[in-house]
Amino acid sequence: MKRPVDIVYLWVDGQDPAWRARHRAAYAQWAVQHPGQLALHGNVAGRYRDNGELRYNLRALERFFPEHGHIYLVTDRQVPSWLRICPGLSVIDHSRLMPQSALPVFDSAHIESYLHQIPGLAERFLYFNDDVFLGQPFDADRWFGDCLRVCLESGLVDLPARARADVAAPINCAVLSRDWLAARDPGYRHEPRLYAHAPRPMLVGAMQALERQAPELFAQVRSTVFRSWRAPALLPDLVPRWMVEQGLARSEVLDPLHVASGDADAPAKLAQLRAQFGSLPFFCINDTCDEAEADDPRLALVAAMLQQLLPQPSRFEFEVSAPSAHAA
Repeated sequence: MKRPVDIVYLWVDGQDPAWRARHRAAYAQWAVQHPGQLALHGNVAGRYRDNGELRYNLRALERFFPEHGHIYLVTDRQVPSWLRICPGLSVIDHSRLMPQSALPVFDSAHIESYLHQIPGLAERFLYFNDDVFLGQPFDADRWFGDCLRVCLESGLVDLPARARADVAAPINCAVLSRDWLAARDPGYRHEPRLYAHAPRPMLVGAMQALERQAPELFAQVRSTVFRSWRAPALLPDLVPRWMVEQGLARSEVLDPLHVASGDADAPAKLAQLRAQFGSLPFFCINDTCDEAEADDPRLALVAAMLQQLLPQPSRFEFEVSAPSAHAA
C-alpha cells in the first residue's frame, strides 16, 4: 500500500517586525554586492505579504483532499498566530533545511531547491504556493498514477535567446530549462508554453536524481539571497520538463483560473471563481498589488471572497470564528 501524498507549503509574514529587520539588513548588503541582478518584481511587498491565504488553503485541502498525508510548513522563524500545530502538521524552519552560512534567504527559488530534503517527507508530495488552491475533489491517482501530471498554460510563448533582467521570472525559468535540456539531448524539442500556477506533484527520488545530474544549477540557485534573474528557479519549469523527458511525468494543457488581484479584471475573475467553485481542479489568486497597503480594498475583496467560499475552519485553526479580512 502506497503512503499518502504529503503536502509542502512555503509561508512568510512580511509584516513581522523581526522578519522585516532581517529583510532590510540583508537586502542592503545584497544589493550592493549584486547590482542589477534583482529579478523583475523580485522584492516587492506583495511577494512577502500574508493575506491569509494559507488559512483558506488548508480549508480547501481539508475539504477537497481529506486523505492527504503529512503537511510540512516551511518558514523562517515564523508561525501563523492562528495555526494549531497538531498531529499531521510540522513546521520546518529554514535552519533545518539550509546551511547556516546561507541564511537568511528571501528567495523562494533557493528555498524550493531543498524541499526534497525535508526529514520524513513521503516519496510522493504536492508542493503548493499558498496562493494556489484546490477547487474540486483531488484525485491523487490521476495526478500521480503511473506518471505525474504536470500542467501547461495554453498560450504559446517566444523565448529570448538568453535570460534577461527585463522579462518575467517564468520566462527566464523556461530559458534555463530549454538551454540545459537541449545541451544534454540534441534531439530535445522545447514545448513553447509555460507551466501553470498549479499544485506541483513531486517525487523525492526524482529531485535527488536531478540534483545529482545538475549540481551546478542547484549551486547557482542556492547562491542567491533575493530572487535574481541570473539564477532562475528550478521547480516551476525545469523540474517538470525534466520529469517529462525522463518519462516520469506527462504534460497536460490545463489553464487554471488565475486571478491577479492588482488587475482591473480582478472583480470579474473573482465572480467567475464564485460561479465555478467546486468544479475547478485548482485556481490561483496572485497578489499583484505590489506595494499596496494592507487595507487596500483590492486585497479586502479577495479576503472576503475566500471567506465566502471557504467559511468552515480546518482542524489546523485555533479560532472557530471568522477571521478578519486581513488576519495573518
